Amino acid sequence: MSWRGWFTLILLTAAALSGWALWSQRDKPLAGKANVQPDYVLNDFEVVVLDKTGKESFTLRAPTLTRDPNIKTMDITTPLFLIPPKPGSQGGAWEVRSQRGWVSAEADEVRLRGQVKADSTNAEGKPIKIATEELNVFPDSNKATSAVAVNMVQPGTILSGLGLEADLETKNVILKSNVKARYEAKAR
Repeated sequence: MSWRGWFTLILLTAAALSGWALWSQRDKPLAGKANVQPDYVLNDFEVVVLDKTGKESFTLRAPTLTRDPNIKTMDITTPLFLIPPKPGSQGGAWEVRSQRGWVSAEADEVRLRGQVKADSTNAEGKPIKIATEELNVFPDSNKATSAVAVNMVQPGTILSGLGLEADLETKNVILKSNVKARYEAKAR
């Protein structure tokens, strides 16, 4: 075989190996997860979610919501959740905002991520403001938790700590560790 034959054979082998290498490195779905198209998408919407007794559990407003048809969970872009006070409870409704949201298939757990802000009023009508990067809300039980840094501001008091457990109905908020408090005198 001439040098041109050998050279052609080497080039064909190199091309075949390059093609195989590119093919084997292509993007593949994660194990057990195919690229699933949502079974529905909502744009610029408001939805009222009812609890098992038919009363309002929460209202959700957002620019985009998609639902996974296999596991029935929902992903939400920049959600605003309005959680009404339970009858007879003290204080106002909660307004909870974040960059991203996720709702479980049963709508009994909401995970909020990225610049989470929760605002309400206490029994005296004074504002309560909570800021964190992660908040898990359980609407049926009116509870919320976080495992990351949390700041809570009430008139005259700024609290910061790591982790949170909150009863949204009674407005009882517990910061779990590394708690620091700063008190500010009232303006006259």
